[in-house]
Amino acid sequence: MFLEPSFRAQRSGWIEVICGSMFSGKTEELIRRLNRAKIANQRVQIFKPLKDKRYDDNAVVSHNENAIESIPIESSRTIYDHIHDINVVGIDEAQFFDMELTGVCQKLALKGVRVVVAGLDMDFRGQPFGPIPQLLAVAEYITKVHAICPHCGSLATHSYRLSDEKETVVIGEKDKYEPRCRICFEMGNILDFRSRS
Repeated sequence: MFLEPSFRAQRSGWIEVICGSMFSGKTEELIRRLNRAKIANQRVQIFKPLKDKRYDDNAVVSHNENAIESIPIESSRTIYDHIHDINVVGIDEAQFFDMELTGVCQKLALKGVRVVVAGLDMDFRGQPFGPIPQLLAVAEYITKVHAICPHCGSLATHSYRLSDEKETVVIGEKDKYEPRCRICFEMGNILDFRSRS
């Protein structure tokens, strides 16, 4: 479990990234950290992509139905318009944001803001997703969370798409995705390829 830095040498601004596959608890962990900051009387602002309306138009909601109010935004630069006198910024579903998100997070951290980002590290093809790889490179703290593969019970690191859609961004839930370990993910891709040949 992640515990906030408490040693005296730590300056106030840094970046934390919570990453993993679908259904691994990324949003749950983001909400937990932001609620702890609120309990500590820190001023918190949360953002999510405007396109993510799976559970709620405004709130960030985990698969376990825990929720925290947020501001849906179209582009990462919009964050600057909403962070006056804020100590902690939370960003959910970061993979859906533009590539400027990394620079925005770095500028916030330099201004003394704690930035907590959650997102998928890989897309349905198993490739690095959106700005997450760059954020992982510049973050002070990284937490990779795992789901459980429903086929073999191993730790799941991949998000396997159950539908035939080819676009990189297809927002969905258990009707479109399931978590899989590396081997079951690859086996599914091989079987899908054979069935389409």
